[in-house]
Amino acid sequence: MSPASHPPEPADWFGQRAIDLEARARGGLAPGASSGRVHVRFRADALTAAEARVLELSASACAPGDLIDWHGSLAQLEGAIEREPGLAPLRAAWLGASRPPDRPRVMGVLNVTPDSFSDGGLYGRPEQAIARGLEMVAQGAEVIDVGGESTRPGSEEVRVEDELERVVPVIRGLADACDTPISVDTRRLPVARAALENGATLVNDTSAGRDDPELLPWLARTDCTYVLMHRQGTPADMQADPSYRDVLREVLDFLRRRAARALELGFETRRLLVDPGIGFGKRLEDNLELVRSVGELRSLGLGVLLGVSRKSFLAHLGAPDEARERTLETAAAVTCGALQGVEIHRVHEVEAMGRVIRVAHALAGGSPSLRKSGGTARISPSNPSLGCME
Repeated sequence: MSPASHPPEPADWFGQRAIDLEARARGGLAPGASSGRVHVRFRADALTAAEARVLELSASACAPGDLIDWHGSLAQLEGAIEREPGLAPLRAAWLGASRPPDRPRVMGVLNVTPDSFSDGGLYGRPEQAIARGLEMVAQGAEVIDVGGESTRPGSEEVRVEDELERVVPVIRGLADACDTPISVDTRRLPVARAALENGATLVNDTSAGRDDPELLPWLARTDCTYVLMHRQGTPADMQADPSYRDVLREVLDFLRRRAARALELGFETRRLLVDPGIGFGKRLEDNLELVRSVGELRSLGLGVLLGVSRKSFLAHLGAPDEARERTLETAAAVTCGALQGVEIHRVHEVEAMGRVIRVAHALAGGSPSLRKSGGTARISPSNPSLGCME
């Protein structure tokens, strides 16, 4: 029985059993593509006796909290699951881990704020922002992410009215001028609603639906794509004293739980993307661990978005203090993500990073199909591997 003929239920990925098992993938761009075997890790003390038998493991020999490495194939799971349907989460984990990533896309950052860390104040007037957005489209951006509230560390919340005044004219102008998908970077329902009504098709939420409890239920009734991002704390205090025991495990757990909540409300998996939230309540060592292990987020079975462009953690690695001068360091971090199958790269320098991603993706074994420049792209509900992007 092929994976396509017997797809797992969303509950298998995001239900309580999946949360308990903490299943996650290891490997590069297309793990298991040639051998049919995938390296998956499970929380040992969460395995039932039946699950341990199928995985040919001795769970009793493992300490609580240990992660068990399993190199297995779908064929080893199918027969056992037919006899014991309760093993379905193992199969779902395998399918999530082995899912070939979609081709990488470039998301261009368009901040229309006076205080963003990198380009605040540069595009304060709608005509300036629209011109910049169209320039990024010409350079190869396949999504434009418009943000009207800075969420840099230490930033203060802006009025909803101010955020609306900043983003709506820009989104409307871009939607009238091109067919490239437009994203709104917001945590608030009134802004998301206005953005979607004026041409946006993706909502990029740094709070994963926690800051505005009405946002997620309302978006579930639309057909937009939604980005769930991990963040510890709030923009005002998130860098005051971030702390983790195991940052990758905690980020995966958070994203799995938030995805489960979105699915309960009516979202479909094809409409969800996940983002580890580099720089959002993270220490240097946390950011490094998440970038070097970002491919493990693919075991959630959702598309992955990564935003490392010009981030301050790069300055701790020798990058210049001036954010706009961190091009080379950004390229290194983007390359790391591209080698692991990240599907959307959120960047400021569209043309340069598009070239970086295209080469890294090809070197990792992917098809060198990243769009160079010009042309248009559209949001569509037809691609199950990357939300509603096609």
